[in-house]
Amino acid sequence: MSDSSAEGVIDLLGMLAYGELVAFDQMAADARLAPDLTRRGILCEMAAVEIANYRRVADRLIELGVDVEAAMVPFEPALTAYHDETEPVSWHEALIKAYIGNGISDDFFREIAAWLEPADRDLVLRVIHDSAYDDYAAEEIRAAIAADPKIVNALSMWARRLVGEALSQAVRVATERPALAALLGGSAEGGGDAPIWRNLTTAHSARMTAVGLNN
Repeated sequence: MSDSSAEGVIDLLGMLAYGELVAFDQMAADARLAPDLTRRGILCEMAAVEIANYRRVADRLIELGVDVEAAMVPFEPALTAYHDETEPVSWHEALIKAYIGNGISDDFFREIAAWLEPADRDLVLRVIHDSAYDDYAAEEIRAAIAADPKIVNALSMWARRLVGEALSQAVRVATERPALAALLGGSAEGGGDAPIWRNLTTAHSARMTAVGLNN
């Protein structure tokens, strides 16, 4: 592996580690929006998965001789901005963020995992979210829409805001981290033109349709 490729992998793992850490924080906070203790417990369980995944990625960085905090720090501004700009104010918005946000993240890392060495590829695929939680969020969203079809437009707008902000911050990271951009098949100047971004948008549209939201 070349030095630039190795740097790109470390960047990827650093971004993944920080993403899991901040997702734990945000999901645990969002659980307080749940209308009952059962739903609150499920979202807290989802948050627990995030922190366990953070530990797995952090351990891999340590194994590679990389300081975990140093690897994560470059991605703090973009990921913090994403969560600051997409803070849910209702249970339905929290569900959409879990479903859409996790989906975008999983699609992103699934795309890039194919280009990694086996050890890192297996790690990335392992920390992709359990489909049971995605299925739970999807069913909750469908049930909410069935109970009140008038919420479709509002939730669809919220979902589009989530994906727009996620892709905006992803392109920002690709612009700021040339080695990572190269790993993704883009460049520092044109990270948003790489096929991966188009693939993420296509997958997002399918995910929206699956729960009855408007693209």
